[in-house]
Amino acid sequence: MTMLKYFHDNDLVRIYDETPQDWREALRTASSNLKDKGIITEDYVNEIIKNVETNGAYIVIVPGVVMPHALATGPGVLGTGIGFAKFSEPVSFEKGNPEKQGKLFFTLAAKDEAQHLENIQNLMELLMTDGMIESLSEITALEDFVQVMNQFESIPAK
Repeated sequence: MTMLKYFHDNDLVRIYDETPQDWREALRTASSNLKDKGIITEDYVNEIIKNVETNGAYIVIVPGVVMPHALATGPGVLGTGIGFAKFSEPVSFEKGNPEKQGKLFFTLAAKDEAQHLENIQNLMELLMTDGMIESLSEITALEDFVQVMNQFESIPAK
């Protein structure tokens, strides 16, 4: 379960009490962590928003979970990293469609395609862990995140 530890040890966990007004604001907020760390620039965030405007809410990978990303070769990627942000209420990407909303945002940035695919694969493994999405959806503070991390760290990998 090294992914949760990665988020924690690299200070890439952000838990928000406030929920953004709309999905654009949510993407900006969820990306701010990677921006602050110099992994991405505003150009990358704009690219993600543009992609959703063009292609729809494809970044909502399962109800409740959003994976904002743009091409590795796109503008504004300075490094490789994944930021985790959690909002108190689900953010809707399509009015009236509960399938297209999320509270858990995993913002991906990678300098090359191979790293990008590896990040996506690692994230999918994490999210396919029984109870993971539910556990992360219920956290309200970093202490809760650490508890979830420790709980899942103790499970031997399959």
